Amino acid sequence: MLQKMLSMGTLSTAGTTFARFVYAAPFTWALAAGYLAWRGIEIPALSGWFWIYALSGGLAQIVATFCVVLIFQARNFAVGITFKKTEVIQTVILGLVVLGDRVSSAGVVAIVIGLVGVLILSDPPGGQGGWIQRLANRAAGLGLISGTLFAVSAIGYRGATLEIAHDDSFLRAVVSVAVVNLSQTLAMGLWLRWREPGQLTSIWAARRKAVWIGVTSMAGSLSWFTAFTMQNAAYVFAVGQIEVIFSLLASVLFFHEKITSREFWGIALLSASILVLVVMG
Repeated sequence: MLQKMLSMGTLSTAGTTFARFVYAAPFTWALAAGYLAWRGIEIPALSGWFWIYALSGGLAQIVATFCVVLIFQARNFAVGITFKKTEVIQTVILGLVVLGDRVSSAGVVAIVIGLVGVLILSDPPGGQGGWIQRLANRAAGLGLISGTLFAVSAIGYRGATLEIAHDDSFLRAVVSVAVVNLSQTLAMGLWLRWREPGQLTSIWAARRKAVWIGVTSMAGSLSWFTAFTMQNAAYVFAVGQIEVIFSLLASVLFFHEKITSREFWGIALLSASILVLVVMG
């Protein structure tokens, strides 16, 4: 919600994306340092594969977040979030290929249901046009790309946490988040300094609102990463689909946007695909 507010005239797409990372960095590093000191643990050894997983996941998340902000500008809030949620379906396949994570045969049913929901949501406004137009419009393309990249980031993050040899799930999560968040902040900061230098000033001027993006982003990332240490990334994302319901409420209550019956059915079908993964998987 805060990202959409900042993208509505206050900051550019890249600036809004960067705000999520830069304002989370101080909180993330303070928490990581405090937790390690409290437990009396040294920073664990980080293997080469850890860095490959962490950095590739961080880069994928930057581009995916960029796409989601663009979706907010193309379609309404709830539909934008639902497009993003194709990450669940794609993570099932990517997790199997990269990490060997398996889901039950019910996952096939979920994929079919989810794809139907995506086809419905990818209709141009007004429901006009044939199947090619439904799949080729800008919002559908951005949604599918963001879903793919979020799936890549999830697999990268799960792979990174599994590379840390320690039995404390939260420690593995907080160290991974700290490393990823620092790399994202540095990379995007340099990019903005080069391409959109004025945005750095605007991001600082928006700090009173943007700082809450940092707090909530850190809390969300720590929750995701801790879950990734414990379970298949596809199942973690499946449970996280409750975000669709919260996003629908935000769309109506805060942004006063209307959800069409077609969009409602698309959201419902994607939500049903999650239930299939959770209940039958």
